[in-house]
Amino acid sequence: MTEEKGPTEKQKRETATDKKTDTTCDTKTLFSELGFSTFILSLSTSALVHLGELPDPVTNEKGANLQLAQQTIGVIELLKEKTKGNLTEEEAKLIDTVLYDLRLKYVKSAC
Repeated sequence: MTEEKGPTEKQKRETATDKKTDTTCDTKTLFSELGFSTFILSLSTSALVHLGELPDPVTNEKGANLQLAQQTIGVIELLKEKTKGNLTEEEAKLIDTVLYDLRLKYVKSAC
């Protein structure tokens, strides 16, 4: 009489790995639109929430936090400085426009 043996440890690991990589959501497709401009616009939106211009996505209420707004504007300024000479014309114009608009809104909110 022969005993039926189950899968070996190696086969179990291979099966588990196959299950992990077999997903219906392809991350390359999911994040294909994430670029520098999208990142800057995301930071800009965060700054607008902190300035009280847009409602908080969690509470759906408007409220200003000028310290966080200033910090987010500072991050965008840092990105502008560190990417100088490496941006496309459109990206450079976007970051300049975003910074100009956010600085104006910050000054209006602070006064």
